[in-house]
Amino acid sequence: MKLLLVEDETALRNIIAKGLRRCNYSVDLAADGEEALEFYEVYDYDLIVLDLNLPKIDGIEVLRRVRSNNNEIKILILSARTEIEDIIKGLDDGANDYLVKPFDFNELEARIRSLLRRSFIQNDVVLTLGDMKVNTAQKFAAIYDIKFDLTKKEYSILEYLMFNKNKVISPEQLIEHVWDSEVDSFSNSLKYHIYSLKKKIRAVSANDEFIKNIRGQGYIISESKVDGNVK
Repeated sequence: MKLLLVEDETALRNIIAKGLRRCNYSVDLAADGEEALEFYEVYDYDLIVLDLNLPKIDGIEVLRRVRSNNNEIKILILSARTEIEDIIKGLDDGANDYLVKPFDFNELEARIRSLLRRSFIQNDVVLTLGDMKVNTAQKFAAIYDIKFDLTKKEYSILEYLMFNKNKVISPEQLIEHVWDSEVDSFSNSLKYHIYSLKKKIRAVSANDEFIKNIRGQGYIISESKVDGNVK
């Protein structure tokens, strides 16, 4: 996941960035509103952590400009402004969450996880890949319109891969999304669920290689042949 951290206090910016990178996020840093918008225009981000008291361009103005053409990106305001009016204004202007300084890093990271999970929750969406369909409203999967039974974990894995079809997803991302837990505790469980999911797909589909394991990188769901060391 790629994040943009916008914070004018150098020490705090570096501390937050160090913590987020330890949590396996890719993080770009901006020290003012102008720099933040320059980064935003060039790169695609999953989430922006945004301070309000910024030089050059105020955080609220940054928020408004981003929201003027992008309603999908998640934005978490991180601010010393504690008045309820400021919090309401930030949320009304398009922020998804608001965290007041000072804060605990673990709470910040938990809120980021929650927002990123929500970005994949969509209602009444049917995801398709060839003859496979995943109905995200009714929570079922089908091939040739034949439903196949999945456990909750298997369905969550399949749905996440389908939201990101043709893109390699790391085991860390899958575990974070499905289990909301540390990677080491669930890596073997992930492998088992992937194996079981592929087996169920194989039972109803002529294409038994929808889900591919790219060695050293992660998993991808795709109809086409994928470059890389596939197993």
